Amino acid sequence: MLQLPAHGRYQYSAIDNRPVYDWPEGKRLAFYIGLNVEHFAFMAGMGNDPFTRTSGPQTQRNFAWRDYGLRVGIWRVFDMLDELHMPATILLNSLVCEQYPEVIARIKARGDGICAHGRTNSELGNTLWEHDEARLIAESTELIAEHFGRRPTGWMGPAAAESRVTSDLLVEAGYNHSLGWPVDDQPIWMKTRSGPILSVPYPMELNDMGTNVLRDHTGQEFAEMIIDQFDEMLDQSCKQPLVMAVALHPFICGQPFRLRALRRALRHCVERAGDRVWFTRADSIAEYCFSLPDGVLTGRV
Repeated sequence: MLQLPAHGRYQYSAIDNRPVYDWPEGKRLAFYIGLNVEHFAFMAGMGNDPFTRTSGPQTQRNFAWRDYGLRVGIWRVFDMLDELHMPATILLNSLVCEQYPEVIARIKARGDGICAHGRTNSELGNTLWEHDEARLIAESTELIAEHFGRRPTGWMGPAAAESRVTSDLLVEAGYNHSLGWPVDDQPIWMKTRSGPILSVPYPMELNDMGTNVLRDHTGQEFAEMIIDQFDEMLDQSCKQPLVMAVALHPFICGQPFRLRALRRALRHCVERAGDRVWFTRADSIAEYCFSLPDGVLTGRV
């Protein structure tokens, strides 16, 4: 019989056949913002381009387009999140700690959660040998810990690109949850050679990079997607606990014409939530999952 390559990280599980549980205070929908805060090499390495939509040759043009995000866009996004009283999970390139101290100070002041996001989005972990990828993870972890006083426990690599051993290396480096597998609407346990790691849902679809840059959707269309996703998942959450996340990049969503539409969408979510939604962070979702009895989340062995 034909055997295709497989990952062995988890087995199939139909969401309707799983145990039902609640998020804190009996809520059924957990909602978080994943804000990608990234630093890029100048005219070298990888990186998206606003014209070609791919990681083509690097130019001063696409470097400047992305650098706009940390000079201008992120400050508008932070103001919007403050206005809406929304926490965020910061997917942080560790080199941002050295290059943009004012951004780091604002993150600390807001109390946002940190998810390690590699050293820079100019390099991808799945292009490295295993020992080099392990070094990338270690250096990212150490630099973030140096600047925040504590190490991150969640990881999503640049572009969510993983090698066959990334999950193994993460557990061996002390990580307990990952955002790199967009496989479910609930957290699930995944196997590694050194023990389990929790996969916390992170969106590839509800992501401004995919919608606004790669597929040319407008800011208004992205806002409608957020609203439809929220309304539908809020209804579905009556049946089972779910996680909704919105992935943002400040050089994309921080453009004024997109920001206005995004603000409308997030305000809709806040106003319609009532007392049924847990506005939280990815690390808080993981910590809550660790407190659940064995067998409640799928995949634990």
